[in-house]
Amino acid sequence: VKPPGPKSSELLKAQKELETESVVYPKVFQFAIDSAKGATIKDVDGNYYIDWVAGIAVMNVGHSNPYVISAIKSQLEKYNHWMSEIPSEVRIEFLKKLHSILPMKAKVITTVTGADACETAVAMARWVTKRQNIIVFDGAYHGVHQGIVNATAKRELQLYSGMPYIGFIRFPYPYPYRCPFKVKDDEECGQIILDLIDRMLGDPYSGIGEVAGILVEPIQGEGGYIVPPKNFLRGLREIADKYGLLLIIDEVQSGVGRTGRWWGFEHFNVIPDIICISKAIGGGIPISFVAYKREFDDGLPEMFHLGTYRANPLGLAAGKAVIEYIESRNLLDRALKMGEYVKSRFEEMKEKYEIIGDVRGIGFMIGVEIVEDKRSKKPSVKLANKIRKEMFERGLLMHTCGHYGNVLRFMAPLVISERHINIGLDIFEEVVKSLT
Repeated sequence: VKPPGPKSSELLKAQKELETESVVYPKVFQFAIDSAKGATIKDVDGNYYIDWVAGIAVMNVGHSNPYVISAIKSQLEKYNHWMSEIPSEVRIEFLKKLHSILPMKAKVITTVTGADACETAVAMARWVTKRQNIIVFDGAYHGVHQGIVNATAKRELQLYSGMPYIGFIRFPYPYPYRCPFKVKDDEECGQIILDLIDRMLGDPYSGIGEVAGILVEPIQGEGGYIVPPKNFLRGLREIADKYGLLLIIDEVQSGVGRTGRWWGFEHFNVIPDIICISKAIGGGIPISFVAYKREFDDGLPEMFHLGTYRANPLGLAAGKAVIEYIESRNLLDRALKMGEYVKSRFEEMKEKYEIIGDVRGIGFMIGVEIVEDKRSKKPSVKLANKIRKEMFERGLLMHTCGHYGNVLRFMAPLVISERHINIGLDIFEEVVKSLT
């Protein structure tokens, strides 16, 4: 039936009565979920959908993954909560597994959400350097906790928090399709921003203050699936080393295999000082971590970070299983290979249709920017929303993001079948064609 069907409508109506009006997704995807497996979702009216959202890049190994479910069930029969810092077999097994995919000799702090991880990472940079300010970027999303929300670039989210804007200095993120400078190529766009940061840090009269670190996404998520020029992250690493800053890389959306590498920064040959990890690591169970260079642990005080639900044992069991599943099924190489195929199909559509302005991405993190026309590049959130709605009604789930809300993003589970990829691509093209 055309969504929302009668059962979905009934549940949506009940939600509206019982829950806050401030929810967003039920207004965008008007259905109620019955079950989900792999890269498909079934609603309560019996409709099936191909899932290119994956719970906002959470379900990297797919919904109801039997290997992950088995690990959670096994742990549930033992215990599912006690003190958040007491060791257990599942805790140590997970930590060993996590350390095996980290690029440096590290220590780990357990946290609960992606925002919690980013907030803790910022606190650590400030503690280690004894400085206050953090460099962040336009288009950034690092969560909405009251401490970290000012690192997120969306104005209304800062406004809703009621927090004063202090401690963060914002620079442009290199956005090749919409570079704010007149440049000859993408690398020059990144270099101008690097030179600006370097100049501000080196000028005693710049007013930038004492800077503790740089917080950056290796590929911007909510900002529009923007892939920076190759020189950008390397340049930030050099600037951090030059001025004694810590480089914090937020891998909440890009990590755990989404880009065809364990971490997005691996595509740029950079090793950060601190890594923020969440979303896909828990296989759907809220859990997160901050990994940091071992030397920062010297003198770190007791109670540096607290939280009742840190290191939930079910999340630890799921996390170990997620890593093992990605390794055993060679999903990193698959994400790279299939991601290139998906991107090439989108690029073919870009050549054919005036409303597709740009296609970009790595692995299963691909953005398709919708515009009124290629010449003006004027963002069209109206068209993007219409495409999303019509795809939903045809059985394909795909969500938007971007500075202007006009970017459709491919973030399917890494286990999605080739058949479901191709059916989804055909639906996407049918809808775009109908609107051109």
